Amino acid sequence: MNSLRWSWHAFADLDPATLYAILELRSRVFVVEQNCVFLDMDGADAECEHLCGFNAQGRLMACLRLVPPAVKFAEASFGRLVTDPAVRRGGHARHACNLALARLADRFPGQPVRIGGQQYMEAFYASLGFRATGQPYLEDGIPHLDMLRQP
Repeated sequence: MNSLRWSWHAFADLDPATLYAILELRSRVFVVEQNCVFLDMDGADAECEHLCGFNAQGRLMACLRLVPPAVKFAEASFGRLVTDPAVRRGGHARHACNLALARLADRFPGQPVRIGGQQYMEAFYASLGFRATGQPYLEDGIPHLDMLRQP
């Protein structure tokens, strides 16, 4: 099912082509497809690890960033989860989240994980063990929801 080749990258180790591919995919989906004008480069990327899923031709098809505690939330987190429209519904987002949760459990054992996800993804994140911790809020014009996953 999961035909992508996954790899973790510290920000400082990202080569220019991979960094460009990450920013291009995020912009194509979050800004253009979702019609949301916002500043994607929020200053957090340099403190994050980046998970990249490449297809057999070496094209970036999915990615997310792993966020250490005290960068976005008090708890560790992940975010900027995105998949190329060409591979949606292929299980790549779930696989990426599971890889992120395993990495966070290794890096921060026994600690909860908090995310700020788009509200329409609530059931997806709930299936990964996250529970809503507050009311929906608008972020960049899109309804979001903070969710917490206990260890």
